[in-house]
Amino acid sequence: MDRTSPNPTTLESPHALAEHVVAVALYAETGRIGLRVGPGGFSTPPFADDRRTVGVDHVDLVVASAEGTRRAHLSTLGAAAQLAGVAPGAPASVYTPATVCDPDAPLDIDPVSARAVAQWHALGDDALRRWAGVLDPAAPAHSTLWPEHFDVAIEVDGVTYGASPGDDDIAEPYLYVGTPADRRSSDRFWNAPFGAACSWEAISDAPDALRFFQSGHWHLKE
Repeated sequence: MDRTSPNPTTLESPHALAEHVVAVALYAETGRIGLRVGPGGFSTPPFADDRRTVGVDHVDLVVASAEGTRRAHLSTLGAAAQLAGVAPGAPASVYTPATVCDPDAPLDIDPVSARAVAQWHALGDDALRRWAGVLDPAAPAHSTLWPEHFDVAIEVDGVTYGASPGDDDIAEPYLYVGTPADRRSSDRFWNAPFGAACSWEAISDAPDALRFFQSGHWHLKE
């Protein structure tokens, strides 16, 4: 996968799209905000009678339905929201957005960074689906891309396993296992305030990521 780390500026635009357009479209129809990893980026799950989805594919916004697909190059939040059929702006009663909603400001979407973020989310999603199947084969947890954090994650038994493209605490993409301090063993695996983190530089593929999630499970207190 592309190891060009997305810089904070280019990461902010897709994050803003997730918070202020894509999740908004889903919330307007279903009252939910959980997105999913998709080809080239992320999207809503299908909603409404026409199985409509709204998502980001690298540098395009894509609205798909039974009637066909509409696609437009990402220019501003306002233009993206217009194509999605919503007013831009995160549902404030549900989450506090991490990005600014400026409908007219140009979006800074670098194709290389967009591809790197999409690949990292896809790798994390693949590993999380495998791990969820190990933890509970009968009813595996569904991985979710949360717009406010812009990470893909599952939560099982009070432990969160996820993949982030980077944030204010850790600039580069990373995997994490989040759990309260009183559930952690007293060893060096737990290297972050929220639990444990592993840089993408140490992860080559989904099996590598799966092994990290397994290690987190093993290092919990019995």
